[in-house]
Amino acid sequence: MSELKGFSYRRERKTPELNISPLVDMVFLLLIFFLVTTTFSRETGVEVHKPKAKTARTLSRESVLISVTKEGTIHINNRKVDLEELNRIIKETLRNKTDSSIIIIVDKVSFTGRVIAVMDECKQAGAERISLAAMKEE
Repeated sequence: MSELKGFSYRRERKTPELNISPLVDMVFLLLIFFLVTTTFSRETGVEVHKPKAKTARTLSRESVLISVTKEGTIHINNRKVDLEELNRIIKETLRNKTDSSIIIIVDKVSFTGRVIAVMDECKQAGAERISLAAMKEE
């Protein structure tokens, strides 16, 4: 090729570009997926420090969870209830699922009398299987 006076033909090299917008989109989609699929719920909606036991074992998730806090309040299905309301809720639950077991999650410093009252209400409502929750001792 011939060159014109004063002009030179140079080949301009383009620097390769890395388009990261699809990568950012994918990261955000994965983040949203994991946030939605992860459960962030407590067992019964209140904080309870369970005692430890060597013989503790895992029960099915079909169980009804009741918690008794160190103050003696009773919680089921993320709401605070009294003994009469607990009895009614247990009766309704057992009417729908007859094979359900009751798990009472008790704070390790709660009053034994309150726990016995909760167990008694569950028995009166027709519960056959009642368990107390504990942390597995390692």
